Formats: sequence, structure tokens, C-alpha cells
Amino acid sequence: MSPIDVSNLEKISTEIFAEADTACVAVAANIAECIRLNDTNKQTTVLGLATGSTPVRLYRELIRLHREEGLSFANVTTFNLDEYYGLNGDHPESYRRFMQDQLFDHVDLKSENTHVPNGLATRDEVIQSCQAYEQAIIDAGGIDIQILGIGRTGHIGFNEPGSGPESRTRLVTLDGLTRRDAARDFLGEENVPRHAITMGVGTILDARKVYLLAWGEAKASVVAESIEGEPTETIPASFLQTHRDCVFCIDEAAASRLTRIRYPWLVGPVEWTPERTRKAILWLSQKVQKPLLKLIEEDYAENGMSDLLTEKGFAYDLNIELFNTTQHTITGWPGGKPRADDSNRPERADPFPKRSLVLCPEPMDDVYCLGGTLHRLANQEHEVTVAYQTSGNLAVSDNDVRRAIELIMEVEQDREDREGVGFARKVEQQLNAKGQFGEDTVEIRHLKGFIRRSEARSSARLLGLKTEALCFMDLPFYEKGRYRRFKSEESDIEQMAELLNNIQPHQLFATGLGHDPLSVPAICFQILLNALARCEDKKWIKDCHIWLYRGPGSEWETHEIDMAVPLSPDEFENKIRGIYQHQTQRSQSPSVSGKRDRNSWNLASDLNRATAVTYDALGMAEYEAIETFKRFKI
Repeated sequence: MSPIDVSNLEKISTEIFAEADTACVAVAANIAECIRLNDTNKQTTVLGLATGSTPVRLYRELIRLHREEGLSFANVTTFNLDEYYGLNGDHPESYRRFMQDQLFDHVDLKSENTHVPNGLATRDEVIQSCQAYEQAIIDAGGIDIQILGIGRTGHIGFNEPGSGPESRTRLVTLDGLTRRDAARDFLGEENVPRHAITMGVGTILDARKVYLLAWGEAKASVVAESIEGEPTETIPASFLQTHRDCVFCIDEAAASRLTRIRYPWLVGPVEWTPERTRKAILWLSQKVQKPLLKLIEEDYAENGMSDLLTEKGFAYDLNIELFNTTQHTITGWPGGKPRADDSNRPERADPFPKRSLVLCPEPMDDVYCLGGTLHRLANQEHEVTVAYQTSGNLAVSDNDVRRAIELIMEVEQDREDREGVGFARKVEQQLNAKGQFGEDTVEIRHLKGFIRRSEARSSARLLGLKTEALCFMDLPFYEKGRYRRFKSEESDIEQMAELLNNIQPHQLFATGLGHDPLSVPAICFQILLNALARCEDKKWIKDCHIWLYRGPGSEWETHEIDMAVPLSPDEFENKIRGIYQHQTQRSQSPSVSGKRDRNSWNLASDLNRATAVTYDALGMAEYEAIETFKRFKI
């Protein structure tokens, strides 16, 4: 098999950065250079801007350049990609408000030079308003640099699948997945507008320079399809292949599905490290649909892996070695089996019992991702603590709050103590006052947090956990913020370090690695890393194993798995019942493989069963379901 030419495979210039911050510094420097050059030539710079969590770090760097290095935006004109239809500029989720909060209010941009599509144009006026927006871009001289993010449907701006390269600024109907992704921003999917006004793909392609930014594993598949696939209306971002000067600036997680990253041996000679060898052989087994022990030399040769045989030896020896490695990831004792030989087990036997700390960015992450493992740990008599890092109250809809209020008032209506009723009525009044799009008060958020605590306790009981083993941290960054706009603080790190030092865990389960940097899991993971750094001189940390779970809606790839915990049919059914207790999250569940309209318990079932099927196909034992973990070393 001949190597694939990357220049032919990747049809868009792509720069991969170690992390999002580094990418944003580079892009901001290019924007600053453009502004300064145009200022020297007494020309206006026209920027096309995006919203969402992706460009936030870019805007923070531009603000820094303005404050610390004197970058002026006095001669800059901006045009935003899109706006929700029906929202005024003061709405907390309007893109006008977003831009004011994230950039405009912090630099010397003239307000009259900032343009956002008019989300309040009437249906009779909207076509004319969109045409006027197009004309304003032309009158400004066209866009010098356009900043883009990319949605999981492949949309740029709000150009959903079906948008062609000739499309211009217009009113569009939002895809169901796009609305579900925005549900938490709007405190419920029912509050997300069904329409938006967006620049067209053709409008975007008219820009002289385009930077598309993407962070996190959730964007990896659509990024790869956009770069390596054929231009298609199914993935509007793929039309950027036709642009004369477009660069994708992505972090390593978002780049993980590119062929040169995922299958480097298909591109050219590689260094056959143990990790890469494992990855390649597992890929080969799945590609040719053979168990590991049935792979032969021809399979290796026909799939770009001849040099692996030349360097490492015979296929049979490689197959046996990897079969054993994979088999040794499987354990029914996630806390280690006491008084047993642990030389081929993922987790050590001693000490027993272990202090096991499970960190969950939001309630439900525990049962969704490792419900069976938690049940095993509890049954095997380990000291399990589940710490919910945030309250998760932003993911509770107003309708769920109203149901809780009705319950409180009915239970206490005949009691002399009316404190509960008084609180319920106060919250009800606040709900009525804020309306569909207002911001939650402190009291509303507290009640939403109480609802999620109740669901977490119900789920924990089914997993065999004691409710006193649950810790509700309510980290301040979450309570003070909103989705896509969170910023951690010193108090978050201090609280996490205090928890770690109090429990002194022998094993720690966490998630957030590879997520979008502004997502709740990623922020919680960074807080954890900062807290661990402060505990580096503590004796307990030297004996603590850290196990990462992937997070709701995704699972580790087979070559990344260091511990696989099989679940019996009864255990698996118990886990699904545990997920079902989180009733307020029934419409908040993540999408997996394009299956958009399924509940969280079905999606978790798909993932765990799919992992079991993969292990079976490799030649391992056949299991009902499997939960998986990756060892993380500080």
C-alpha cells in the first residue's frame, strides 16, 4: 500500500497547536498585524467575527493586545456572522450582548462601526434587512479577515447542512442538534429560538482571509470531514476548500481524526513506539474485521504496515503480545483485587479497601459514564466518595422548577410551618417576572440545584452508594457564570485542594481532558490539575492512581483504554435505571453518532454495548457492556 500524500488528502491549510491559547495568540497576532498595516496606510480594517465559546480566548488576547501593547481598534469595522431571530440586543444570549461582553466594551471600537444582523426585523422586513447587511459589507470594502467556528453539524455561522456556496445573508431554520447544543445557554431547549439570521456561505467565501478555529474532541470528526472530504452541502464548512486563503487553526484534540494524526503509518514512515504499535494493530484488526490472533503478514503488508513487521518481527508474535495487553485491561475489580497477583491487572491490589474519589463536572456524569464501576467499588467495600463539582443548575428547565414548586406547596399547604411554601412562592414570582428569556435569580438557581441533588441521591442509592458519601461542591465559577462564559477563580482551586487533602484518595476518577477549553468538564479538569499541583508535596499523592473517563456521549478508543470494566446484564440494567433518575436531563443528553433524538439512558447503552462488541471482535470474551478508563499520570 503506497503512502498517502498529505497535500492531496488535506484540502485546506491546517495548523495544529498544542492548545487553544497558543492558537489564539497566533491568530490575534495576525489580526494585529493587519490592523497596524492598514492604520499605516490610512485604511480601515474590516473584521468578520464569530460567537460561541470557540473565539472567546481569541477575544481575550485581542483585549490584552489593546491594553498592554496599544493595539487600537479605532479604525476597525466589524460584521458578525449571525444573530438569533427574535432576540433583542439586551438578551443575555443574543450575539450582540455576547460581543459587547466579550470584546466591544473592552477596546476602543466605535459603536457605529460594529454590525450584528438585526434579529428583530419583522418577517416583512427581514429580506430587505439581510440585503442591507450584505450591502453594508460591500460598502465597507469587504471583509479582510473572517473568524469562524464550526458546529457539530458542520455549520459555519448558522449555515446548517443544505447550505450551498452561493448562499447569502438570510433567515434560516436551526437544525435540531444545533438547538440542543444551545439548550443549556437558554436554560432549556424550549427557550432556544427556532430561527436565526446568518451570513451565507458565499458571503463568508468573499472574505480575503479566513481563520477557522476548533477546540476539543467533539469537533474532531467534522473538522476531518471538512478538510479531507469532498465539498458538500451536507457539511457547509467543506466549501472552505474552495477559498484562496483559508487556514484551520485547531488544537490537538480537534485534530485527532485527521489521517496524519490518527493513522500516521498510512502517510509515511513512523517511529513504532509501543503506543503507536498498539494503536495500529488494533486499527488493523477492526479494518480487516479479524480477531487479533487471526491477523497474518498479508494483512499488515496490504495496509501500510510492512515496516512494522520489518522492525518488530513476525505477525504472530505481535498479535500474541497485543492480545495479552488488551486482555489485561479487563478487570471486574476496578479498585484492585485484594490478596491477588496484580502484575497483570490495571489497578493494584493494595491497599484494601481503597479511598476512591469520583469527580463529576455535573450531576449524572457519574452514573452515565461509570455507573457500573461505582456499583462494583461499593459492593467490593471500597470507601467511595462522589464529588459533584458543580450544581448543574443551569441545565434544569423552568418547567421542572414549576413542577417542584407545585409539589412543595401541596405538601406543606396544611402545615403550620409555611417557610417552604413562602420560598416556593417567591421563586414562582421570580419565574413569572423573568419570563422565557430572563436570567435566573439566585433563588431560582438554588432550587434548580436542589432538584439535581435529589436526582443524584436517587441514582446513587440504586448504585449501592450511601448518600452521605456524596459531596456537592457547587464550585463558585459555575454559580457565578453561564455556559460558554465561565472563568475559574482562586476559590475554586482552594476548594478542590481542600477536598483532595481531606479524602487523600488512593484512586481518583475524573474527566475533562480533550474537551472544549470553556466547557464545564475542561474547566473542572484544569481546576483539578491546579489543585493537584498544590498537593505535590503531600504523601498521599504519590500513592494515588488517576483514572480518566471520557465524558457523556463519548468513549475512549480501544488503543487508549487502560482499564475495561465489564458489566453483567443485571449491573447494566441497574446503571440504566440510575441514569433514568435524572429526569430533568432527559432532553439535555449528548448526541452520539448522529443519533439525535434518543434519551441519555439509550445513548449510554449504545456506547457501553458498542465497546463490548469491539472487545468481542478483537477476540476477547463476550460481555453485555463495558465501561472504560485511561490512566493519567501527572
